Parts: sequence; C-alpha cells; structure tokens
Amino acid sequence: MAADSSVREPTIIKRKKVYKADGHHGGAWKVAYADFVTAMMAFFLLMWLLNATTEEQRKGIADYFSPTIPISRISGGGADGLNGSSIFAENTYAKMGTGANRKETVEHPAYGNGKSESESKSESMTDAAKQNDEQQIANELEDLKESLGEESRQLSEHLMIKMSPEGIVLEITDSESTPLFPLGRSEPSETMIQLIAAVSDSFGEFDNDIKIVGHTDSHRYRNGAVYDNWNLSADRANAARRLLMERGIPAGRIREVSGKADMDPLIKDDPMAAQNRRISITILTN
Repeated sequence: MAADSSVREPTIIKRKKVYKADGHHGGAWKVAYADFVTAMMAFFLLMWLLNATTEEQRKGIADYFSPTIPISRISGGGADGLNGSSIFAENTYAKMGTGANRKETVEHPAYGNGKSESESKSESMTDAAKQNDEQQIANELEDLKESLGEESRQLSEHLMIKMSPEGIVLEITDSESTPLFPLGRSEPSETMIQLIAAVSDSFGEFDNDIKIVGHTDSHRYRNGAVYDNWNLSADRANAARRLLMERGIPAGRIREVSGKADMDPLIKDDPMAAQNRRISITILTN
C-alpha cells in the first residue's frame, strides 16, 4: 500500500536554553581591587616620605599643596595677557614690587627689603663682627672677675655680668658688709674705688662707649625731704663717672650718666635688698 504523500510528519523544534556565566560578577571587582592597591601604594609612599624627610622639608611639601599659597606672583604669558605683564618687562616687574630677577623679587626675603645682595652680606658681616666683639668683651670681664676672685673674694662678689639689648652690662652691686657708698650719700667707699680701678683697666682693652646708671633700694628719705632716691642714684652714677675718668677713661666714651632710683630693682621680690643698690655700667655694642 502506497504511503499517503499528503500526510506530513510533524516538525519538531528543539530550543536549547543557554546558561551564560556572569564571570564572577563581571569586571567590577577588578576596578575595586585596582583602587585598593593604588590607595595602599599611596599610603606606603606617604609613610616613607614622613620617615625620610625632615620637619622643614615636610613643611615645604605641605605649603606646596596648600591652596592658599599663590603659584606665581607675576604673569608668565605674553604682553598684558589676563592683566599680566610681558615676560620681557624687566623694569615693569621691578616697579610692580614683585621683581623680575633674584635681587629684586619679594620671593627672596634676603633681597626683598630693597637692599642689594652686597648690602645684605655687609649686614651679615656686621652682625658677626658685633657678636665677636661682644664675646671678647664678655671674656675680658669674666677674666676680670676671676682675677679679683683670686686676689679678694670680697671684691669679686660685687660684680655681676649680664647681657642686654644695648650691650654687656657690668653690675657693681652693694652688700651689707662692704657697702659701695655710705647710707644715703654719694661719696664712694674704699671698696668702690678699688672696684672702679680694676674695672677701668679692663675697659682700656676695648673702645666701646659706656653708659652709667645708678640704682637705689626702696628705702625712702623722711617726709618732706628735698633730696630723694632720684637725686641719690644720679649722684652715685656721677661719682662712678668721675672715678672712671680719673683712671684714664676718656670723657668722650661716656655716652650717658643717669639715675633710676628704685624703679629697676635687681631683686624684684625684695626691693629693700642690698643688691638693688648698684652701679650699672653698660658696654655699648650697638
């Protein structure tokens, strides 16, 4: 029996379901991992810089990244670009106050005050010479005190050396046992005469000018007395001046003679102390 050609076999369609892997959540983890490694590298680089640099270098690095510091005080563009000046305008920069070279720029404080390099070096040399001069004077006075200590401990105890903005101050202080002046009077005692004689020999070793100031304690004269501690301190300073001149110190070296009464005590906690009665001789170094 012949097959019926009109009868067709059913068409079977197979659909395959494809399962696609997500590749370990895609590539996002690689980006996160790269960021983490970069951050760790930056962290270790920072730690290495902190360990390998000095405090001054770290401050410089911090200032560099500070947004408050201007990158440049002058224009680097063309002629008058963005209100700036030409890079060739040397004279214009100097007039602007910023300068166009190292000697005239405010970025270099050594020369930003209007002084040339030679003037700044000259000032540095002057400062060094002043310090050397002060050191020599201080050494001379220390030698004087030591020599007096060998001869008489009583005399060396009257001397005190200290520094001041004007120069080196030699304090000749009083004591209860060996006073420099009689009580309430300006006539020098034998101790004062001996001290001034020793001091004047040391003063002959240098040519600096001298300032003499007299001081008293806080003891007052009787009420109504015309003569007071101001007069007494000034008279004692003048007595010291006369003694120095008698020992050969030229009058031209004595720049100032004054009295401060009890306004500048050496021992502030005890205004009645004997050490407050003193003669201050300043070797001026300015």
